[in-house]
Order: sequence, then structure tokens, then C-alpha cells
Amino acid sequence: MKTLIAPLLTFAATPALAHSGMHIHPHANDATWLPLLFGGLLTAAVASLIWARLK
Repeated sequence: MKTLIAPLLTFAATPALAHSGMHIHPHANDATWLPLLFGGLLTAAVASLIWARLK
């Protein structure tokens, strides 16, 4: 069933449905996602360090 639905879903995201303005999901050409990326990486690094020390 997934093989039938997946190709059809590629046509659901068309430029006509796109909108401008700030929204939850970041795009690659928008620099506002960089602090989220670096914050997430820092959080993951600190969590990994704490996890390794607790074992």
C-alpha cells in the first residue's frame, strides 16, 4: 500500500501550496534554524557526556 501512496504524496507538495512568513519548520535558505541546530547538537553532546559518565 505504501508503494501506491508514496508517489502520489510527492505531488501534494506543490509551489502553489507554499506560503511565505515565519513558521515552525525551517528551510535550508533561512538562517533562523542555525541556533536550533547548534543548540540541539550542544544538548546532544552534553547528554552523551553525562550518559557516558553515569555508566
